[in-house]
Amino acid sequence: MVDLLAAISNESDRSKSIMFRITAILSSFLILTAGILLANEPADLHIKNGKIIDGSGNPWFFGDVVIQKDRITQIGKNLTVDAKQTIDAKGLVVAPGFIDIHSHSDTKLIQDGHAQSKIRQGVTTEILGEGTSGGPNVGNKPPARLTVNGKVLQWRTLGDYFNVLEQSKMSTNVASYVGIGNIWESVMGKTYARPSEGQLKQMEQLLAQAMEDGALGLSSQVMFPPGSLATTGDLVRFGKVIKPYGGIYSSHIRNEGLGVFDAVREAIKVGEDAGIPVDIIHIKIADQQFWGRMNEVIALIESARKRGVNVQANVYPYTRGNNNLMSIIPPWAHEGGKAEMIRRLKTSADRNQIKHDIENGIDGWYNHYTAVGKDWSRMLVAAENQYRGMTMDRVLAILSDGDEDADKLDLMIDFLIDQGGSVATVFAHHTDRDMTLALKQPWCSVGSDGSAYAIEGPLRKGNPHPRNFGTFPRLLGRYVREEQVITLEDAIRKITSLNAAKVGLQHRGMLREGNYADITIFDETTVIDTALFTDPFHYPIGIEYVIVNGTLVLKRGDHLGTMPGRVLRK
Repeated sequence: MVDLLAAISNESDRSKSIMFRITAILSSFLILTAGILLANEPADLHIKNGKIIDGSGNPWFFGDVVIQKDRITQIGKNLTVDAKQTIDAKGLVVAPGFIDIHSHSDTKLIQDGHAQSKIRQGVTTEILGEGTSGGPNVGNKPPARLTVNGKVLQWRTLGDYFNVLEQSKMSTNVASYVGIGNIWESVMGKTYARPSEGQLKQMEQLLAQAMEDGALGLSSQVMFPPGSLATTGDLVRFGKVIKPYGGIYSSHIRNEGLGVFDAVREAIKVGEDAGIPVDIIHIKIADQQFWGRMNEVIALIESARKRGVNVQANVYPYTRGNNNLMSIIPPWAHEGGKAEMIRRLKTSADRNQIKHDIENGIDGWYNHYTAVGKDWSRMLVAAENQYRGMTMDRVLAILSDGDEDADKLDLMIDFLIDQGGSVATVFAHHTDRDMTLALKQPWCSVGSDGSAYAIEGPLRKGNPHPRNFGTFPRLLGRYVREEQVITLEDAIRKITSLNAAKVGLQHRGMLREGNYADITIFDETTVIDTALFTDPFHYPIGIEYVIVNGTLVLKRGDHLGTMPGRVLRK
């Protein structure tokens, strides 16, 4: 820890700001220079006759896109091009590659870099690190370890993690936030004690180092420990650390249920007091007592934006969220880690207090049990066990062995203990009406909150949320074509240029000459998701071609096995 902290740069905020400007100018110059040098070479790929939606939100137009190496070199109508390869996109939409602003593929991309379920949705860039990230894993947090093909991989810093990704190779580009869970546990371990001033300064140093390593900003999962241990003041302090780097504060807010309004206000305050942009992760009203009040959340955001606070949000196009059954257990029972939680579940006095808190709640705690109206049928087991795909009411009925008077909370606790303290669970806790109202807002983009799975091999595991397979085709098929909630041009903007602008990705997210050639080509008349909550392992239809950094990855729906993805350090 001492060696790492000693290596932290002491460069002034002003110097960093100047360097960012110089980097941007040089980058633009290099793009123009590259275009001149490549002008006399044959193009690598000519996409012709496509319906071009450029990502800006502007109306579509028919035209061609020409790619040379990793860049778009020409966009126009009826271009005459000497090209090594041609795609006739007649009848298809040509769009920028989709940017998943909320991805959890952090370790899955190392296990299998083909990113099957993301590429087949049209995703070319994944933003990782929500709440927890690849690093840092120092001090009281053990180094990250992953065994792939018999080889043990280990890393400590976010920079080390990026290096592992690059060595492993992948089909998608990736960028990452630094997760608050990493910096908190690196200093505090599993204890719930309040950090001292010195410990908070250590966290700030670790955060600064992660930004030096190329993080986009800070992502805080403050609904659950350890992120929930951070006060609003702590978050503002951390926000001031990332400000000189042009960082963004990505917030999984503290409460999405009865405390949602205060939680949104907190996220806004962090952005306002620290002077940084904010993106609220999968904004929702996740408690049936508050359903229909998304307009009030929107009003809070609009009010802040009028004051000059750059606060935005994203959604996923589903009304069920994925979490864990252990999230029903009150926060205090998690201190010390999973083993300590299980010990408390087995201890009579603690167990009784846990049951009381589950049933009655704790002030400020978001309780999944009460959020779904204490209805076990609105919880679906997504874990890899014999109950996979069952709702919890069915599981509890089996466990009760016909005893109708059996205490359901006791049965649930025993089930959780039997499963080692962790059961992946899908909760039906918000509404389509609230989600689509948020989706319509110009500052609201779309992210999957999903990982890169596959329908076969080691990444076919459990009963994952269908958003892992269908988020972007579902947006385009259901909410654009079928329900016409938003226009196709606006939908494309929400999954390309808007996400790129939020996190500061340069030269991606729009079809422009000189930009990187990340492109998705799809059939707007057929594109749709096919994954179900009870049967999720199905790829979508209608995504025809995917190009990453100028290299064809998906051709007529078939993954070619190419892995041209890059780590995009800020």
